[in-house]
Amino acid sequence: MKKKHKKVLQNIFETPVSSSIIWKDIESLLKSLDAELSEGRGSRVRIALNGMRAVFHRPHPKKETDKSAVVSMRRLLKEAGIEPC
Repeated sequence: MKKKHKKVLQNIFETPVSSSIIWKDIESLLKSLDAELSEGRGSRVRIALNGMRAVFHRPHPKKETDKSAVVSMRRLLKEAGIEPC
């Protein structure tokens, strides 16, 4: 995993929840973890990671991910067995 991906992973697990994580950085992290991403209707993105599945909405018009989506991403990553070192 690249240094940038490790930083994004740490940001996802930060307390208090960060509201400045760029969605494209999260997608890049997921791809580096061999997650399957597929396009849904509208701005939906389907994610499959280590047997876990979730659907997220890409933020728009902003590029930053909102806090509730960060919390949901944290839960997905934990359930998939991925946490920062």
